[in-house]
Amino acid sequence: TLDMDKFIFYLQQDALYIANYCKVLSSIASRVSDMSMTDAFLDFAKDGVAVEQAMHEVYLSSYGGRTAEPSPTCLLYMSMLSAQATEPVEVQAASILPCSWVYFKVGMSIAESAKKPNPFQNWIDTYSFPGFEESNQRAIDLCDRLAENASPEIRRRMTEVFVLATKMEWMFWDSAYNLEKWKI
Repeated sequence: TLDMDKFIFYLQQDALYIANYCKVLSSIASRVSDMSMTDAFLDFAKDGVAVEQAMHEVYLSSYGGRTAEPSPTCLLYMSMLSAQATEPVEVQAASILPCSWVYFKVGMSIAESAKKPNPFQNWIDTYSFPGFEESNQRAIDLCDRLAENASPEIRRRMTEVFVLATKMEWMFWDSAYNLEKWKI
């Protein structure tokens, strides 16, 4: 029942966010010392992001409007994630975790209640797909491994940035639903 204009606005913002997210994932990959973690974060940047970009293209090519200016919330969220490059890598890794985790939970919730046929079925399938669940769990496990070897202070900072990024996820969805524009 979502208005298609709101969905397209959201996808335009999400496309901007994903391009930045890919850079953040690559940054994490370059900073972790364990080669298996490097490979995993590069896989997230390459494979997971490609799936999302393909899904974006399906909708944006059909409904127009591939380009957009970042909304204030989108820019804030991207900037917050990018700023974590100056933090310990464990903190930076924790900052990206809410994105996939929230999307998986939302995708599963919608998949359970959505009526078919649904104009958003491609989106629902993308985020409720078992492969997305596996990728999300892999990211959780990697962050848990990083936390196990971190100091209590670093774990505290990981938790703080995780909570902040989770709040940013809510703000991102809310800003898209409200078609957020710059006030000036």
